[in-house]
Amino acid sequence: MSVFRGHYHHTIDEKGRIIFPSRFRDTFAEHYDNKMVITNWDGYLIVFPYAQWLLIEEEVLRRRILDKKIRDFQRFFMSGAVDCALDGQGRVLIPPALREYAKLEKDIVLVGMLKNIEIWPREKFEERNKEAGEKIDRDNEIAESLGI
Repeated sequence: MSVFRGHYHHTIDEKGRIIFPSRFRDTFAEHYDNKMVITNWDGYLIVFPYAQWLLIEEEVLRRRILDKKIRDFQRFFMSGAVDCALDGQGRVLIPPALREYAKLEKDIVLVGMLKNIEIWPREKFEERNKEAGEKIDRDNEIAESLGI
């Protein structure tokens, strides 16, 4: 299985299009037919290859709809989901509602997270990543559990 890794600084154009890094485009083309689903999460956007998204949908369908937490999650996460595809120039159009949610205006960062990709406003990514690095420097329990 091919994965997404690394982070890349890009811009979003006035029409809301993002050029995906060539490494991400290659992975989508070779393994996922350029199809993806983008949704909102924790102040940024998550991009799932379509095949990965279908697995998430199957898991959500197994959950009890009478559980309020499940309904709240489903309403937020699933209702923001939009099917997208890379165009011939390696771009994807981010719908206005998702751009507004994540506050994507100009400078952005695309972050490979193995099975998915995150799209962040650059300033917010740098701030959150710095905080995470400082926490890891103080407590590297997760790194140790991974054998790193």
